Amino acid sequence: MSSQWTRVGLLRGGLAAWDALAWAIASVALVIARYNFDLSQEYSQVVLKYAAAAMAMQIAFGFLLKLYRGRHSVASFEEAGLLALIVLGIGVILVIVFALFAPIGYPRVVTFTVPFAALIIMLAGRFLFRTVTRHSGSKQAEPVIVYGAGNAGAQLGRLLEFDPDAPFEIVGFIDDDPSKRNLHLSGARVLGGREKLAAEAARHGVSTVIVALPTADRSLMRDISAVADEAGLNVLVMPPTRDIVGGKVQLSNLHQLDVTDLLGRAQIHTNLSEISDYLQGRVVLVTGAGGSIGSELARQVHRFGPKELVMLDRDESGLHGTQLTIFNQGLLDTPNMVLCDIRDVEALDKVFAEHRPEVVFHAAALKHLPMLEQYPLEGWKTNTLGTLNVLRAAEKYGVDRFVNISTDKAADATSVLGKTKRLAEELTAHFAQKTGKTWVSVRFGNVLGSRGSMLHTFTRQIEAGGPLTVTHPDITRYFMTIPEACELTIQAGAIGEPADVMVLDMGEPVRILDVAKGLIARSGKDIDIVFTGLRPNEKMHEVLFSDDEERTSTSHELVYRVTVPPLDPAELDTVDGSNPESMAALTQQQHAADAARRAVEEAEAGLDGIVLQRPEA
Repeated sequence: MSSQWTRVGLLRGGLAAWDALAWAIASVALVIARYNFDLSQEYSQVVLKYAAAAMAMQIAFGFLLKLYRGRHSVASFEEAGLLALIVLGIGVILVIVFALFAPIGYPRVVTFTVPFAALIIMLAGRFLFRTVTRHSGSKQAEPVIVYGAGNAGAQLGRLLEFDPDAPFEIVGFIDDDPSKRNLHLSGARVLGGREKLAAEAARHGVSTVIVALPTADRSLMRDISAVADEAGLNVLVMPPTRDIVGGKVQLSNLHQLDVTDLLGRAQIHTNLSEISDYLQGRVVLVTGAGGSIGSELARQVHRFGPKELVMLDRDESGLHGTQLTIFNQGLLDTPNMVLCDIRDVEALDKVFAEHRPEVVFHAAALKHLPMLEQYPLEGWKTNTLGTLNVLRAAEKYGVDRFVNISTDKAADATSVLGKTKRLAEELTAHFAQKTGKTWVSVRFGNVLGSRGSMLHTFTRQIEAGGPLTVTHPDITRYFMTIPEACELTIQAGAIGEPADVMVLDMGEPVRILDVAKGLIARSGKDIDIVFTGLRPNEKMHEVLFSDDEERTSTSHELVYRVTVPPLDPAELDTVDGSNPESMAALTQQQHAADAARRAVEEAEAGLDGIVLQRPEA
């Protein structure tokens, strides 16, 4: 448990003890005062019973009604009201009990006054504590406004309120819900909606806003970012709900607003029961487990409690990193960590024979488009023949469910990457029909944060002082974060039918130039953007569906279904461009045609030698 939550837990326990003690102090003090400090043995026993009963009920009702579980901020009006209600209820119960059972001569008037005295003691302790903590905190605490007055904002407020070393002091909340206006959380008021952000920040001398909206989608994050940028505010962000461990907010969760907050954060609701049905207690194999997608698939699958999670890759360093993030150790000495190349049929057969996987996520692939344009045979060997090797092994050893990871470049494929992955889709469809089992492909676009991705490249270029390289001012791409894509991939594996190609809803395409401008603006550096021109067989705008594909809905709103013609491996060499020789020839022909096309387009766009100096956002 973090020191922040340990401190909060001790505070709540201390409050419960203080409230119980308040009943004891009030009970004894009022009875003694009633008898001029001469308390008989008979009445002392009654007082002890009264105090003990009141103390027990205070703690019981306090926890039952979440008084000591963080329902309200300490010493807030809301907490004082709940506390008064509990004390009044206990007082009424004890008045009735002692009216019936107290000995004759016991001053029953005391039972009416003790609850009020106890309440005063409880409140006095709270306000004294609040005053002391408010003035003993770090004088260097930065004033901030929190955007979001929901549960996450309230948790953040409680953490900061009673942490004397907290780096921030909340001066107010912003929330777009009109019903929360003027609500008080941790001593700070909800100041209004986003239209008030700039004015309130200026009034309170605030330079940072913390966005405490873990369920915010990309559209809302962009709106908040625009308002904050206009007001000149630094933005700290609480991560999406899925990334908050145990659902508890911690200061370490906060991070600077980045492009993943603006392009990712899709609200994904998966059917955990459907997923658990095919993963829990099963042997699951993930190929390419050392890569960006494969490692995240392995992490998410692990949460569903598979009987065995077998992770396969030819990159030992990648496997080490994956094992470290899942099991908190990277010894690479367990049987489930498999060093194997999917091109090696014999080695692959041995893996399947030894582990007998029931579910396979096939993520192993070569993915860099320009590299495969130079080395098309390598793409053919890994993406097409390698997939065929995995499919054959899966068929031989009776794999029940197979999920092939594809790419949007397989739709209307023009590149080696797209063509080799399209063939992998068609081969998967063939084996699905042959086995009659749920073997599907999942197609999606670019993921943020993967090795060699646009975001990774831009970040390195900014660190180096620039320039940022963009192929074309108008080029667009679909984007999704790696966790989002993997969540939907696992869900697609649960709802797919044999031979389906499941296509993920990637939202709206994003202009790469806009991303580059935004990153430069947030870096605060003077960095150029250089247009390099489209690369061979690179599309200006990607598509998720081919022209001849008819998409249909599925039971999940973010997953669609298309069909592709199954390809029998026996016919693989007869398909134009689907064997090493014809692929290499076609690639050379296309490069020549593509070079001429790009020269015309770039001349018309006037890109030759153009450099933008910190373009306006």
